[in-house]
Amino acid sequence: MTLADYVFRAAAMSDLPLLRTWQSLPHVQEWWNSDEPFDEEELRDPRVSRWIVELNGKSFAYMQDYSVHGWEEHHFGHLPPGSRGIDQYIGDPAMIGRGHGTAFIRQRMHVLFTAGAPVIAVDPHPANTRAVTVYTKLGFRIAGVERETPWGFILPMEARPPGE
Repeated sequence: MTLADYVFRAAAMSDLPLLRTWQSLPHVQEWWNSDEPFDEEELRDPRVSRWIVELNGKSFAYMQDYSVHGWEEHHFGHLPPGSRGIDQYIGDPAMIGRGHGTAFIRQRMHVLFTAGAPVIAVDPHPANTRAVTVYTKLGFRIAGVERETPWGFILPMEARPPGE
């Protein structure tokens, strides 16, 4: 896959049935602990950009990126202004284990770094070895100890633009 292969379209209220279906699947529930994908108020929240990821016109994943400074005492609040956090999952089980996660995350990271993000942060559950492996492959480095946060038990990881 190349950086131009994936389409990120803004998530909309009309995507809720699809997201609820994905979030009901065991492979998503294992690591994504949200009852509802979002509501209208959350969809308008300027701190978070929510995306449906498509390949060849088919929706298969959800991704969000957010301002790490948008919440008081966020565990990534120490990062420089403009830093973004990311979260995502592949909803379609047929797309797992085929390199799509690595590829679409790389594409989104490229967009965020090009837009000026000095750091991109991610906070997988430490036991989610698949995610940690993918993030490491993408240039993320462990940036602290495993710890409990209001958003769950995390392993903080950070990536900087290529060449830095």
